[in-house]
Amino acid sequence: MATPNYGYEKRQKELAKKQKKEEKLKLKAERKRSGGQGADEPQADAPEGGSDAPAAGDAAQP
Repeated sequence: MATPNYGYEKRQKELAKKQKKEEKLKLKAERKRSGGQGADEPQADAPEGGSDAPAAGDAAQP
């Protein structure tokens, strides 16, 4: 029976880890360049302030 080649397995694991890290850095750079919103992140629709209800800090004074 052949002995396992642990050096090869370790190298493959290191290459996968390096590739994953580079991919994360690439995505981070793209998000930074596009203004903080990635392509796969949906853009949140913020309310325009046209609601009739007052905000929590805008309580009417008696």
